[in-house]
Amino acid sequence: MSIILDDTTAALAVRLRHEREQRGWTLADLAARSGVSRAMLSKIEREEASPTAALLGRLSGAFGLTMSQLFARPEVQPGSLLTRAADQPLWRDPDTGFTRRSLSPQGSMQEGNAALELVWGELPPGAEIAYTMASYAIIKDQQLVVISGQLAIRRDATSHILDPGDCLRWGPPMDTVFHNPGAARCRYVIALLRGTQSG
Repeated sequence: MSIILDDTTAALAVRLRHEREQRGWTLADLAARSGVSRAMLSKIEREEASPTAALLGRLSGAFGLTMSQLFARPEVQPGSLLTRAADQPLWRDPDTGFTRRSLSPQGSMQEGNAALELVWGELPPGAEIAYTMASYAIIKDQQLVVISGQLAIRRDATSHILDPGDCLRWGPPMDTVFHNPGAARCRYVIALLRGTQSG
């Protein structure tokens, strides 16, 4: 069983502040780049608020990182090829109950561009998460396969209902909504290829 990072509020606060300060950005700078209010960013950094999946998507896009890179533990040695199930970071969205597990060895999260990542997601019945186009800024390619349940994905004017075994490949970055229209949890795996951030 993977470790559920219920203490990720503290870990993410430290990581987000580190990423911001490393770039020499003020809270106002990050707010302008991410579309997240300065007040909310301040609360997150002071551990007074837990970020949601949609908010983390905005922040990871602003930093030019994937969410897996934000969750990667810094003490893991770069280049490690194995991550046991018990060591795979598992995070729960406080807003929707969505859970996200980084399957890929964490050492690869610290390496350069064009690295493949695997992510396991579970979306509760009725839950919906909206990611902005900026959340996908550094992703070159992405494919999702549903393991169980049902998943509706809306990208711009195009909608898809995916059943177990169905696989969807993303097109260019755009606003994307994940929704579980079924009565059971939807479980899926996403494979994504990191690229470089434009701009």
